[in-house]
Amino acid sequence: MLWAALLPDVDPSHNLPSTDVLSGTATWALQYTPRVAAVEGTAVVMELSASARLFGGKRRLAERIRNEAADLGIKPPSWAPTSLAALALGRLGRVNGISAPLAQVLDALPFDTLSAARRHEATLSRLGCRTLGDVRALPRGGMARRFDAQLLAALDQAYGLRPDEHPWVTLPDRFAQRLELMSRVELAPALLFGARRLLLQLCGWLAARRSGTTAFTLRWCHDVMRSKTAGDGGQLTIRTAEATRNIEHLSRLLAEHLAKVELKAPVGDLELVADEVHSLEEKSASLLPDPVQSGESLALVMERVAARLGPQRVLRPVLADDHRMEWMVHWQQAAAPQPRKRVEPAKLPQPAFMLHTPLKLAVRGDRPLYQGPLVLLSGPHRVEGGWWHRIADAEGKDQEQNVLRDYWVALSEHAGVLWVYQTRLANDRSAWFLQGVFA
Repeated sequence: MLWAALLPDVDPSHNLPSTDVLSGTATWALQYTPRVAAVEGTAVVMELSASARLFGGKRRLAERIRNEAADLGIKPPSWAPTSLAALALGRLGRVNGISAPLAQVLDALPFDTLSAARRHEATLSRLGCRTLGDVRALPRGGMARRFDAQLLAALDQAYGLRPDEHPWVTLPDRFAQRLELMSRVELAPALLFGARRLLLQLCGWLAARRSGTTAFTLRWCHDVMRSKTAGDGGQLTIRTAEATRNIEHLSRLLAEHLAKVELKAPVGDLELVADEVHSLEEKSASLLPDPVQSGESLALVMERVAARLGPQRVLRPVLADDHRMEWMVHWQQAAAPQPRKRVEPAKLPQPAFMLHTPLKLAVRGDRPLYQGPLVLLSGPHRVEGGWWHRIADAEGKDQEQNVLRDYWVALSEHAGVLWVYQTRLANDRSAWFLQGVFA
């Protein structure tokens, strides 16, 4: 067995960590193993022997847990073959309980590191006991008569003579965690320190569900000494273009949004809620490493840029199901979801550059002119439609966007290959227009 004990680094003025801290720690730990338990209202223990190989071995798993635990405000985890042994070591700030025989490690510990023995501290001290080894050396028959059964059971469980028994923590169906800040915060960007702890718990919850989030909300509560006009608090909802549980991306995205927030009063509490959760495809490890390492997706990068510059300044083109050249592509916010329906591009020739407004061409002998006569290379390509499309003009009147055009690929001696079309005007006369230039 491989047990880790996680003890929150609480304020010395508080005897016990808050239930929010313990529940958040347990939720985060469920990404590594389903065998997670909250013990005695002071710590979280988890059994990882079956999970070590999935995370690259015991050494890499221990390093990852230690790094994330520090970000969560948890003391370095203690490791031992039993849960109570790991907990006893954690109370002394010792982390290694697996490099030496378990009995040798525990015998040297003060007996008050075991909660069941601490309850009989006065009696055990009068008997001359100072360490767990001293308590263990007492006759078992006399201990059974003089003390409660929990002391012997706890000793046997700590020394591995009986199996660990804990009520396991179950993964909640909905993520909503609170955090009391260590001090009152007056600037919104400073909320990121506490919010990152909640984001780590969120990412652990998502990993346990094999899911990612596309929307989460950070709420903050104002201090009770706030002004009457400040209100109870505020909130900020963050949306992503694709489901993710990347802690670094979510933290940077939240930081960009918090930089634009002005707090109306000092903040004392935070709450993080997962609004939208979707399943996330797992990437399997390969026997041979991929020579081309996949970096961060373009969508995630665009989200951070849009959060900094504003969503209206970061746009992307989206192909529309329309054969009219000026309506074939429209621009939308980069963070907005793309249409689910796949649009096939038109089979017409596609110029590299489109004029914002088609340029009317001169005509000589029914042939269009642009820096000289044009040679029509291919065509006509008929495009017709738009009778359903109406746009209000400057006077508020609806103008029909119906078109009837014959497109041609034309060659100009000076301008290169052009995209021109012929259309019929209102007076039944035809006209030629230049709409695009090929590369």
